[in-house]
Amino acid sequence: MDPEPQIAPETDTPAEAAPDELTRLRAELETARQASAAARDAQLRAAAELDNVRKRAQRDIENAHRFALERFAGELLAVRDSLELAAQSAVSADAASLAAGQQATLQLLAKAFEKFSIQRIDPLGAPFDPSLHEAVVVQESATAKPDSVLQVLQSGYQLNGRLLRPARVIVARAPQAPAVQPPA
Repeated sequence: MDPEPQIAPETDTPAEAAPDELTRLRAELETARQASAAARDAQLRAAAELDNVRKRAQRDIENAHRFALERFAGELLAVRDSLELAAQSAVSADAASLAAGQQATLQLLAKAFEKFSIQRIDPLGAPFDPSLHEAVVVQESATAKPDSVLQVLQSGYQLNGRLLRPARVIVARAPQAPAVQPPA
């Protein structure tokens, strides 16, 4: 006869473990709820702060666009004042004083341009560069190198290395040999 297997008696019956286990689980659930609420609150605060930073940056960009030229415009006021003075005195001034006034005004403008890194492009004699120059005419020249700037019609300008306006130029081309006429 086979002996009957013996089953170990349970020491903790479900009825005995339930109240302590249930209390512990409820405490853990409450702790998890509090942690979740705190994390949610932190997430909402971070999102609100991000939105505030975004709005502040947008406002700063708008102000930068709106007032970017303020300093430059302030420098140009002196040029305008000089031009107005020249216009007022044009009736009674002689040619020499008008020319001196024009030179002074050009110097004020050049100083303002220099202050704000606006550089003049005056490529006379330089090789033609389509990224900086606009060829208006191509003209034959026996003295200039082919594809070089023969004459500057209008200066170009750059702002911090960025092209504002290309220089309008006449480009040299090698003279063509005269066509040989066949004898008649």
